[in-house]
Amino acid sequence: MKIGIISDSFRLNLRDGLKKAAELGASGVQIYAVAGEMAPENLNAQQRRELRAYIDSLGLEVSALCGDMGGHAFTRKEDNAYKVERSCRIMDLALDLGCRVVTTHIGVVPADPSHPRYAVMQEACRAMGEYGDKVGCKFAIETGPEKAAVLRPFLDSLGCGSMCVNLDPANLTMVAGDDPVEAVRTLAPYIVHTHAKDGRMIAYHDPEIIYDYFADGGITDLRMEDCFVELPLGEGDVDWPAYLAALKEIGYDGYLTIEREVGPDPAKDIALAVDFLKARL
Repeated sequence: MKIGIISDSFRLNLRDGLKKAAELGASGVQIYAVAGEMAPENLNAQQRRELRAYIDSLGLEVSALCGDMGGHAFTRKEDNAYKVERSCRIMDLALDLGCRVVTTHIGVVPADPSHPRYAVMQEACRAMGEYGDKVGCKFAIETGPEKAAVLRPFLDSLGCGSMCVNLDPANLTMVAGDDPVEAVRTLAPYIVHTHAKDGRMIAYHDPEIIYDYFADGGITDLRMEDCFVELPLGEGDVDWPAYLAALKEIGYDGYLTIEREVGPDPAKDIALAVDFLKARL
């Protein structure tokens, strides 16, 4: 397995973040590609070539692009035409950067397939999957809102080879109350990218309430610190020896991409995470 870093986690500008990832010994980087200079509409063909050349010059590759557009993701039919089209343009950008994986949150998959939202999400994901099949890019759903046992049949129902999984063990632990080790086995055929992140659930809350909180800009009375806490790698409840062993067991040899969304000194936490992973791979 290879070690990657989400360059945006450094809270630096794009090129400085990429340079920092290389300095810390990463093999790859994941980059947000939804706004600012990395938005597909803001990078013409020449700029894409120049960025790819710069990444190459650092000895890095793009492990994945993050296409997470926030809001209610793909749960509202009236929003999905625009979001599907934009996701396809992010896939095009990924390919131009030599990358074949785009990750995103799609919203909370209902446990009951007869729920009206289930079909809405299926339609959107199938459209993106069919485009991914056409161009050769994987569209990877990030784990977290629902348990792996709910996500697996949803993926099976799509019938698209490019609809895959970005497995985030911390999200499963902190939000869904699921076991990341068992999730690896459940989702094994679909895992194409993973996040290296850790955390702890403080108290269980319905994931729909949590994701609606983020989608609506935190306008409810819910306090995230009462729900879960993200922690430096190795300090949370993810069982890293068992988790890494499970990934090896299924033959996964892709990226463990470090994500650090909180904390006063993310560069320090990321450097420690690189050392943590290197000692265990």
